[in-house]
This record gives sequence, structure tokens and C-alpha cells, in this order.
Amino acid sequence: MTDPTLPLSPYRAIDRADWARLAAGLDQPLTETEVVELRGIGDRLDLTEVREVYLPLSRLLSLYATSSKGLGAATSAFLQEPDSTTPFVVGVAGSVAVGKSTIARLLRELMSRWPGTPRVELVTTDGFLYPNAELERRGLMDRKGFPESYDRRALLSFLTEVKSGAAEVRAPFYSHMRYDIIPDATVVVRRPDVVIVEGLNVLQPPPAPNDVAVSDLFDFSIYVDADPAHIAQWYVDRFLALRKGAFTNPSSYFNVFAHLTDDEAVTTAMGYWNDINMPNLLENVLPTRHRATLVLRKGADHAVESVQLRKV
Repeated sequence: MTDPTLPLSPYRAIDRADWARLAAGLDQPLTETEVVELRGIGDRLDLTEVREVYLPLSRLLSLYATSSKGLGAATSAFLQEPDSTTPFVVGVAGSVAVGKSTIARLLRELMSRWPGTPRVELVTTDGFLYPNAELERRGLMDRKGFPESYDRRALLSFLTEVKSGAAEVRAPFYSHMRYDIIPDATVVVRRPDVVIVEGLNVLQPPPAPNDVAVSDLFDFSIYVDADPAHIAQWYVDRFLALRKGAFTNPSSYFNVFAHLTDDEAVTTAMGYWNDINMPNLLENVLPTRHRATLVLRKGADHAVESVQLRKV
């Protein structure tokens, strides 16, 4: 799987064909209907991609989680204490429109089918964005998605409670329809086997040398990678699809875009990409790729072409 002539690296470089062979003997647990329901707008996820890429990845994650649980139990036994093993936390990072939300949902479903990790919860960092009113007050509405637009302390507090074994932890709920936090609505996590945390900036280093990074509380992390030019096209394609779908809902924050012509929609989408999402990707998201345990590299068709797995 690795070429000994290549420079030394902390990662194993695995091409798609070699990674797909790891699925041999593994049963496909999802139906085509389930895959379609999990697929995000613009993603080209199909049963082949699930079987060849995400099924072996889910198995690897389940092995990591089960091993972590066993080590936790062994440590408690050594200390002559009750077993206090806490949830295994997986971070999923990457650009807007790269498909990380679909991957997080898919991994939640696949991991829950493995015997060692039947209870899997998913939390997105959108819930830890400051409410729009607060972003307006801080002059950050045009920086939504940048690190400073998140309540980092609240996210750290949430994950600290999860990793401390709290019986119940609540996260704020974000509505993509309203483009804002919904007051009094929460996502509840009750000591599952695995918690998947998905978001743009989850692999950000700490803001100061003595601070804790969000990723310090991860047991495993995934970065979804692709050429920025491909991501830009996916972003535009998704905007065009939403213009004909979710944006047509009168309650949608983006309803003002529903009646744009195709040319106007493309111009608008590229404006948002060039002014907000591309700078955020280049300045804040992409530089965290090397911090991931595993990197999924996608090609122009949204299919994963290769995998990099950090050496243990």
C-alpha cells in the first residue's frame, strides 16, 4: 500500500483500489434508498462509494472505538475504580460544499451497525455559531463560518462534558432554514458509544499556547479534502439546486434568491464563494488538514480517490 521510495511521512498513503479491497468480506448494511436519504444536495454518493470507501472506514473507526473502550475499562480495573469509559469522539472537518455533512451522517449510520458501537450521535458545530443578533452586534455577519463567528468556549464546554462522562449534555440547535440558532431548542447527547462532531473549523489549533484546542478532545479526526476549484463548482451547483428547492420556502432566510435567473444565481454564488468561503478555506480550514488522523481526498466527481491514514 505504501511506496518505500517516497519521502518519509507520518501518513500511510493508500490509493482507492487498495482501500476498496479492505471492504472484502464486509456486508453492505445500507439500502439504496437509505443512501439517497443520507446524500446531501450535490453529492454523488452511491452504493459503490459506500461499500468501497465508507464501509471500511466505519469498520476502522469502530475498531478504534472498541479498543479505546477496552483500554478505558482496563485502566479503571487497574485503578480499582468502576468503569468510567466515556464516548469515543470523532471530528469531521473540511470546506463548505465538500460533502463533510453527508460523510458525517453516513458514518453515524454505518458505525451504529457494528456490534461494538451501536449508539452513535452526531453534533454539528453550526449550533455553536453565535446567534445572528450577536454576529450583527460584533460586525461578523459577513464572517459567518470563520473561527471568530463561533462560541468556542461553549463548544469546548460541551465536549469537555461529553469526555467527562456526563449523563446528559445539550448543544444548541441551528436551523439552516432560518440561518440562525433556534432559542430553547437543543440537541441532547446521553452517553453514546460514539459522538461525531462535524464542522468547518474543528481542527483549528488553540488561539494561545496555553489554551485547549477543540481537537484535543477528539479520539480520531477526518479531513475531507478536494481541489478548491472543484469545491467552488460544487458550491455553485448546490446553490443552484437550493434555489429551486429549499430557497422557495417562504420561511427560508434565502427566499430572496429563489427568483434569480441562472446567470444571476451563478454570479451570486461565486460572489459568496470568492468573498467568504474561499478565503475561509485558504486561511483557516485547509491549513488544519495536517492535524487530521485521516484525510479523504476527493476528485472532481465527488468520489474519493485516495486515503491518508496517520501512522499509529
